[in-house]
Amino acid sequence: MAPPTARPLLASHSAVRSAAYHAASARRGRLAGDNHPPQVAALRRGDWVKLICGASFEDSADVRNLSLVYTLAGVDCIDCAADASVVGAVNEGIDVAASIVPAVERPWVMVSVNDDCRDLHFRKAEFDPEDCPPDCSKPCEKVCPADAISLERVMIEGKHSQFDPSCGKLQGGVITERCYGCGRCLSVCPYDKIRAMSYVRDPTMTAELLKRNDVDAIEIHTTGKGTDMFNTLWSSLGESINNVKLIAVSLPDVGDSTVNFMNAMYTTMQSHLQGYNLWQLDGRPMSGDIGRGATRETVSFAVHLSSISNRPPGFYQLAGGTNSYTVDCLKKAGLFQCTNFPGAATSGVTDCQQAFVGGIAYGGYARKIVGRVLRKIPAQFGHARIEDHPDFLLEALQEALSLVGPVKGQLDLDDLWIRNPIPRAVALAIGT
Repeated sequence: MAPPTARPLLASHSAVRSAAYHAASARRGRLAGDNHPPQVAALRRGDWVKLICGASFEDSADVRNLSLVYTLAGVDCIDCAADASVVGAVNEGIDVAASIVPAVERPWVMVSVNDDCRDLHFRKAEFDPEDCPPDCSKPCEKVCPADAISLERVMIEGKHSQFDPSCGKLQGGVITERCYGCGRCLSVCPYDKIRAMSYVRDPTMTAELLKRNDVDAIEIHTTGKGTDMFNTLWSSLGESINNVKLIAVSLPDVGDSTVNFMNAMYTTMQSHLQGYNLWQLDGRPMSGDIGRGATRETVSFAVHLSSISNRPPGFYQLAGGTNSYTVDCLKKAGLFQCTNFPGAATSGVTDCQQAFVGGIAYGGYARKIVGRVLRKIPAQFGHARIEDHPDFLLEALQEALSLVGPVKGQLDLDDLWIRNPIPRAVALAIGT
């Protein structure tokens, strides 16, 4: 697919270019003298940032715009559903970002799969709206963070009173491609009508995706309930696993058996591990948009593993509950971009120049703060391309940089404008 033609440089595209250029320049400065690929160098320093679009989130229009914005913000990796159309959307967003700011670094594209249908990331909510009482207050619609439930009350033909809820019915339901399986709707339904439908990604289709030159990494989600299913999936992927630069394993903290479980999986992977490997510490899945408390579990997971000397080699990255409070929590734990910290055991397989926590993956919170901007684009534009609305693009980039910047050590946008007043004037002129 040919790269998209560069958009005309509108006034606020100038401000977008300036902000993204400064982020890219700061990155190039950190890479000086480092012979590793930029993404690996970030993991070694501890300033890797990954955008999680969602292992089950398949709204290609949103995925495209999210990928565009976070590429400009300087993320190192974009993780998405192992679906060809979603992968295409991610790469389109990256290409458009590069057409606006040629200096931007292309992030690695990662696809997410699972070895077990019990994994919470691989499920969809489902219900029949005609089973719902017409006077239901629709709490499922209100609680959904992805706007994946849409219910509309309609009148039944032949009924006369439009003010009597019993004279109507509900229609709509779950927008399947937007549902990413958080499960919040399940507990709030007053009539217990909502079901969770779990699934496993087809390894044959995944193997084909890994052969694409625009897929760089794979993430395998596992539940920690044994290695048999992990071994089966690994075997099913076959030689295709050799095509990727990075293999990540996302797992929960299962207590004292966690490290033994990790070492068993690493033994399985070693036979086909030609690139790098990463352990994603999934503290509290799909909860980052909730608030400060959500991030504690993933930081506690990292603190626990940092004290164990026989943990397997590879990079370690946080996920599950990550948000704007995660960096501060890591700093308080002494784990932010640190190679040595109080109370930590030294692993015989860990590079002493490598930060233990290689970086942070942001999912629900990252989508939330940029999604607030995407929802401002007038409805008449339908599935809008955010670059066609550069004032919204600049606002979305500001939100993304507020999350990525503290990890990357980037200057605050206000500091950037003080050093370069022209974009500041442009931004003020367009009212952003």
